[in-house]
Amino acid sequence: MSGITILMKDKFLLDTNVIIYYFNGVITDRRIDRILKESFNISIITKIEFLSWQKLYEDKALKKQAVAFISNATIYELTDDIADKVIEIRQQYKVKTPDAIIGATALVHGFDIVTNNVNDFKKLDLEIISVEVNCGVNRRSVASL
Repeated sequence: MSGITILMKDKFLLDTNVIIYYFNGVITDRRIDRILKESFNISIITKIEFLSWQKLYEDKALKKQAVAFISNATIYELTDDIADKVIEIRQQYKVKTPDAIIGATALVHGFDIVTNNVNDFKKLDLEIISVEVNCGVNRRSVASL
């Protein structure tokens, strides 16, 4: 997207899949490095989904790396405004709860969403930045997430 060339601090909210793919080294889209440097914002549900990965339970060293990585993010908690927006989104579009929470967080805080799953958010009134991944590279068993 052309709007990505001028990045503004705190403009983006990253979807869980972007965090997972980045941590696993399968994002081929180098714009993500700049986005993470300038605007590493996530919803609380992204923290929950990312750190719930079963492999982190089994591999304590990997868990330590994941916790250190996610600690660099600004994490947006679930507020009443976000909850109200989630309810509205789920009633109107029947979006899954985690995606509705991420989408509502972006809408309430005026963020663009950075995702690899454009279909999860295309019904919402959001600017969507799609990042490319190379799922042929499977460093840490991305499929098991």
